[in-house]
Amino acid sequence: MATEIRVPTLGESVSEATIGKWFKKAGDVIAADEPLVELETDKVTIEVPAPAAGVLVELTVKEGETVGVGALLGTIGAGDGAVAATKPAAVAQASAPNAASTVKEAVAQTASVAGSPPIEERKMPPAPAAAKILAETNLSVDQVAGSGKRGQVLKGDVLEAIAKGVSAPAAAPAAAAAPVAARVPSSTEDAPREERVRMTKLRQTIARRLKEAQSTAAMLTTFNEVDMSAVMALRTKYKDIFEKKHGVKLGFMGFFTKAVTHALKEIPAVNAEIDGTDIIYKNFAHVGVAVGTEKGLVVPVVRDADQMSIAEIEKEIGRLGLAARDGKLSVADMQGGTFTISNGGVYGSLMSTPILNAPQSGILGMHKIQDRPVVVGGQIVIRPMMYLALSYDHRIVDGKEAVTFLVRVKDSLEDPERLVLDL
Repeated sequence: MATEIRVPTLGESVSEATIGKWFKKAGDVIAADEPLVELETDKVTIEVPAPAAGVLVELTVKEGETVGVGALLGTIGAGDGAVAATKPAAVAQASAPNAASTVKEAVAQTASVAGSPPIEERKMPPAPAAAKILAETNLSVDQVAGSGKRGQVLKGDVLEAIAKGVSAPAAAPAAAAAPVAARVPSSTEDAPREERVRMTKLRQTIARRLKEAQSTAAMLTTFNEVDMSAVMALRTKYKDIFEKKHGVKLGFMGFFTKAVTHALKEIPAVNAEIDGTDIIYKNFAHVGVAVGTEKGLVVPVVRDADQMSIAEIEKEIGRLGLAARDGKLSVADMQGGTFTISNGGVYGSLMSTPILNAPQSGILGMHKIQDRPVVVGGQIVIRPMMYLALSYDHRIVDGKEAVTFLVRVKDSLEDPERLVLDL
């Protein structure tokens, strides 16, 4: 009896995913719970495990295709792979007749796309990215041959059709004349030295959300600097004892997160968001911590950070950071943030203006700690200094509130005993 492999529930507000990579091919012997395929959503990357042991009879979708929740990815048949290695088609026919017929239907539909069947007869609508380009170029889905599952039109299909000279119907000349952002062709000398790589679902979402934040919020950034001497001395004094007791290293993020939660309680507007004509004030602090990964920037959330000790915060940040680098973050780990901290200092950044993580109204940028001459008590001394940057939504947060918030963070870091004593 064949076992179906389907797209699992991806989490709240996530309805589709892109096939990132298949770890197995048809005919391979697989074990139960062995990773089969990697799905890329606009939030996280998810590995789908095998629901049963057996032989992977067929793959019904290809890498790069977009699928919805519950969509069929493939089928697993009984056996040890001996037959599958030599006669995969026979195994497919014996183990999964329904799946085989599905493949035949898909092939037949794909082959008939060139005949432009009405869109209502298609089994699959165009992929979201393809639909967007179709709308922008005023092309009809009937003008494009779909290479996806059951004739689904993918983004690459639309781009290929445009490259071949397919244009919008003459009935809509005004719409066809609308400006469309197009890449200027490279010179013949440069083209062979270029490499075209499709953006991942995560990278597309990062680009869209950052641009939306710039277009929607009245974003402004205020700066200050903090003397890190006290925090660094405290870390040096207690780091060994701290790690021995709590099993985690004492870093800077625990101090910064704690300082932020103290300031958020005093300036609640920085912990709020706009919903239509209402402002929603959050009486809790879910602090997002920006983490750079090979696939792009992700922002896992330390939930109820205002109720945690520095040790608890460091443990949670360590767990989330490891999960982010290993691609193991869950959708729940990414949702619900009310404020974000971005530490560009780990990459050597001296100063930056971070972009808001919508719909949040504030994001704090940390930067490189650098010895600089400063005046203390009328004397020029060398101190480890860090620039801080608070980007905020001026629609909610007034300049006075933003500056006060940043000063409170600075005061807490320059006198870290206040964080321990909750003052």
